[in-house]
Amino acid sequence: MNRSLGALLAVGLAGLQFLAVLAVVFSSYVTSERALVRHARDLLRDVGVNTGAHSMGFLSPAQGAAELAARLAQSDVVASDDPAALEKLLFQQLQLAPQFAGLYFGGQDGSFVYVMRSGDSAGPFRTKIITQRGGRRQVEVLWRDDAFRLRSRSSLQDDAYDPRLRPWYAKAKAARGTIWTDPYIFFTSQQPGITLAAPVMGGNDVLRGVVGVDIEISSLSDFLARLTIGKHGRALIVNRNGDVLAHPEPQLIKTRAADGGLRFTNLDEIGDPISRAAFAASWHDGVVALPGAQSLEREFVHQGSNYLSVLQPLDSDQLPWIIGVYAPENDFIGDLKRNRTVNIVLAALVSLLTGLLGLALAEYIHRPVRAFAVRSALISQGEMDPDTPPPRTYRELARANDALVREIVARRQTELEYGQALDNSPTAIARVALESGAIERVNRQFCLLTGHDRDSLTAMALADLCAPGDRGEDDLADGERLWRRADGSLIWVALNGMLIHDDAGRPRHRVMLAENITPRKQMEAELDRLRSDLSHLVRVSTMGEMAAGLAHELNQPLAAIAQNSDTARLILSEHPDVDPVLDRLLLAIEEQSLNAGSIIRALRSFINKDAGERSRFELGPLLEQSLKLVRGEASDAGICIRPEVCDEPLLVEGNRVQIAQVVLNLLRNAVEAMAGRPGRIWLRVTAGAGALTVTVEDDGPGVTPGLTLFSQFETSKPGGMGLGLSICQSIVEAHGGRIWHEPRPGGGSRFHFTLPQGGAGAAEEA
Repeated sequence: MNRSLGALLAVGLAGLQFLAVLAVVFSSYVTSERALVRHARDLLRDVGVNTGAHSMGFLSPAQGAAELAARLAQSDVVASDDPAALEKLLFQQLQLAPQFAGLYFGGQDGSFVYVMRSGDSAGPFRTKIITQRGGRRQVEVLWRDDAFRLRSRSSLQDDAYDPRLRPWYAKAKAARGTIWTDPYIFFTSQQPGITLAAPVMGGNDVLRGVVGVDIEISSLSDFLARLTIGKHGRALIVNRNGDVLAHPEPQLIKTRAADGGLRFTNLDEIGDPISRAAFAASWHDGVVALPGAQSLEREFVHQGSNYLSVLQPLDSDQLPWIIGVYAPENDFIGDLKRNRTVNIVLAALVSLLTGLLGLALAEYIHRPVRAFAVRSALISQGEMDPDTPPPRTYRELARANDALVREIVARRQTELEYGQALDNSPTAIARVALESGAIERVNRQFCLLTGHDRDSLTAMALADLCAPGDRGEDDLADGERLWRRADGSLIWVALNGMLIHDDAGRPRHRVMLAENITPRKQMEAELDRLRSDLSHLVRVSTMGEMAAGLAHELNQPLAAIAQNSDTARLILSEHPDVDPVLDRLLLAIEEQSLNAGSIIRALRSFINKDAGERSRFELGPLLEQSLKLVRGEASDAGICIRPEVCDEPLLVEGNRVQIAQVVLNLLRNAVEAMAGRPGRIWLRVTAGAGALTVTVEDDGPGVTPGLTLFSQFETSKPGGMGLGLSICQSIVEAHGGRIWHEPRPGGGSRFHFTLPQGGAGAAEEA
């Protein structure tokens, strides 16, 4: 893809400015964000510390009041068995702190004095006194005003309250020291509170009773509601067991218990999901635990918003309270984020404006460069003369232009010379891609070799030229290939390749040299055939030598047979009573032995390349003798031979034995062609102009298609030598005739050969 230098300059300038502004904006943002987040954590931590200090300040008066009352009762300054004096003391302590809901003393004997705030119309303060005198229990309730004046009194007959059974009494008795109970919901006021109890000891460390203070802690929720923590931050106080003791929304901390009473809402139940998320990391198995009892600072995400939180324990050994403070991160860095967005938009606008200005500047700078590029391209394509004066441009570009023009001219000259050398090369050359094998460039000789034009070849791969079945695994490897030309003909080529590398040593393409070796392949095939024929001829020559020796060896036994037969006939002629059949048999033996001798002599003459003895003889008897030689073989095969020879004398001149050999060979070929099936063979002789035509016809399967008749070593018979018809042709042509074949209508074969007639006269006996 081509890129515009002007666009690159403009985009690059604008992009660099945009990145620079973004780097400044984000660096400032990250630095400011970290500082504000640290400040936010410090703020949340301070809120937690202040909340803890306020809570301890809120609860500490109760401990002082309880311990003072216990010391006074213990030192008999106020007798614990004097209900009136004890009531007055507790009344005075109750007025010291508005958070006190009530003070009381429970004696070891079951007596009880309880002074509490009351919202009844009977009086703002209510006192309950239980006495045990003489085994008689008395319960009395008094209402007083702010000045301790009695407003009214009443007695309770069925009150069974026993302070010794209350948890605060039992816990203080067991601890023998000041204790805090778990927070709970006061039964009377229905408000959250907590009880502090201190034991009153007598002589010998004997427990005389317990002083208790009920503290209403609902004002802690009011304090939390008044806190300003960012814009949406909150603080809450949670007991270690997960009970929410104080919350900016007081109605969330109370819920109904199973017995119908009220209890604190647990973290799992509170209707403030953000508070649950703030404590999620520390709330496990019903216990809120901080690592190492230290404060825990963390960040959490709720509904896609980031929050900061600080959890820290109350600074008290007896109160396992945890103060949690959280606030949205955007309360502290929201303005910073908005400012960052504004800065990014401003940076984009500045970059856009700068980019437009840069585009104009780039166009001004790029115009000479573009003209230089266009001129270089035209010179490279040969559409402009390199000597054309260049346009006005920068000095650097002018120098580069001169160097480039020189390089282009040199490269064009080199390419021209290379192209001419390639096209004029007598060798077929092609440049081929390495991976795909696609043909990239060819010369004229390659087109002549393949028969394709350049356009067709450059649209093909080298493998496409290979004939079907000749493709290998690597069509670019050196070796011999069988190619199919454009006209469909096949040629053999020898391929040799050279790998071409670039300046960096990386392979670029492969140059293939192709040589037509089809004539060489044909010569090699002809040489192979000639070698085979020569080998066959050697074997035939050896066979001829053996046959000549065999004929020589058989000639004498045959002569002895003929002579002995003649002698036997002579002896028989002297005995007139001998059966004439015996004479005929001896005559037949003599004739056949003489005939066999003449055949052997003719065979020796043929093998020795002698023309043999020629004479004029009658063809009819010769044909009859030939039929006798094959009739037995034909009869065994179920074949009938029908001679069609005229009664007139048919005289020919030639070698009687050789002509008989031709007739016998044709007849035996016909018999062997029909082996295994019955058939018929016709032997005919017809006279023509100065020649006789002998025909051997059969109704067998005919000649095998594709078989070249009368050629040496061509045969369709298993174990045949392929010499019979070739010898017949040689004999017939040596006698001045010719031999040929034609198919018989209806199936079978017809072999004809001609012999010149011998003229009128008596026939010679051979």
